[in-house]
Amino acid sequence: MSVRTPSDHGWPAALGTVLAGLAVPFAVAALGLWAAGAADLPDGAFWPVVAAVLVTALGGAVELSGDAGELAGAGAGLTVMPLSVTLAGALVVGRGFLGPLRRRTVADAPELARWAGRIAVLWLLALLALALAARHTFEVSLGEGWLDDLGDLFGVSPTVGFTTDVPLTVFSGLLWLAGVLLVALLVAGGAPLSGRLGRLRSAARPAAYAMVALLLACVAVGAVVTLVVAATRGRPAQTLAVVLLGLPNLAWPALTIGMGGTWNGRVEGPFGLPMPRVLDEVLRTPDVSNVNLGTLTGQDGRAWWLLAAAAVLLPAAGCVLAARSPAGTPAWRDAVRMACALMATVLVIGLVGRVWAQYGLSLLGLGDLGGGLSGELFLRPRLWTVVGLAAGWGLAAGFLGALLTRLGTRRRRDQSNAAANAPGS
Repeated sequence: MSVRTPSDHGWPAALGTVLAGLAVPFAVAALGLWAAGAADLPDGAFWPVVAAVLVTALGGAVELSGDAGELAGAGAGLTVMPLSVTLAGALVVGRGFLGPLRRRTVADAPELARWAGRIAVLWLLALLALALAARHTFEVSLGEGWLDDLGDLFGVSPTVGFTTDVPLTVFSGLLWLAGVLLVALLVAGGAPLSGRLGRLRSAARPAAYAMVALLLACVAVGAVVTLVVAATRGRPAQTLAVVLLGLPNLAWPALTIGMGGTWNGRVEGPFGLPMPRVLDEVLRTPDVSNVNLGTLTGQDGRAWWLLAAAAVLLPAAGCVLAARSPAGTPAWRDAVRMACALMATVLVIGLVGRVWAQYGLSLLGLGDLGGGLSGELFLRPRLWTVVGLAAGWGLAAGFLGALLTRLGTRRRRDQSNAAANAPGS
């Protein structure tokens, strides 16, 4: 029988979870943007930009707009999810959601629904407030020389602004919250559930735990590599911006590339991504570029380490899955579960890891004025090819992980028996 402790699941606890789930990623986004130099944005745009970054990190949508007067036109667009901020928010919200449940003897479905519902209501209100705060307009400098003179002559004062799509932000933000709460509930081991919920969680937990561990391990490896590069090549501010804003945007696609996947992309004009130099070189071509092990190693042979990392991390995740599976589970079943879980994980990486940005300025319909005032960048995966590769890697890694786990268990048991049968024991 569960022990009733309403204060653990009440509105104050839900409010604390929501506030912490916004404050921590907001701080991460602010520090990352400050390190990237966004504190110098004109017209007090820094804090609205921080709010806009948080909106996109939590699944919302930000719309860009441009204006350059009656004789000119400006256009802009942006699709990117700063996954470092997303990850920070997910970890804090998940921990806050699970905290009261860990102090329960058992939690049933109605109680769980009430607790999640309180968080969702407050989260909805927070999303609305955040969406209203994430809007601003500021001028874009034309630089010096003839371009500035031409702008003065025709009264061209380019501006860029951004607002939020409130309905889409609310819908996507609530969907993001539901996904975080579901994953937290599947992964957690200290939140006992009753009846069918408990059986479903027991069946899904090994694979969910292995995938979360895999993603966090990729981020940890990426952080180590990034810090080593910063220590040897300098530019600490840029490195800090990458870590705080987009480290998973590099680490998780890198995992898929190490598995043999391909991403398509291009960088044109003044835009750039917080990415390694080798990736920028591959993407800055006249046509759409293929980003895979072949093209990356053509620029830098050290890219083969991505394959080595995948060959280590994926079987390690298979071992994690097998270690948390019930005793006596066949190796083939662990392999199938690993394959399904890895396919779902790679699908999510492909959906949240894509990037697109565009800006352009024209005068009298003549197109780009020059001076680096237009450009486009995008990066997207060949999604179903990568998902198919994940199926093969998952089967192999799951089967190998199961065999290694059983071998380790058998060796520990033999050592225990030998110690127990030793003379004088």
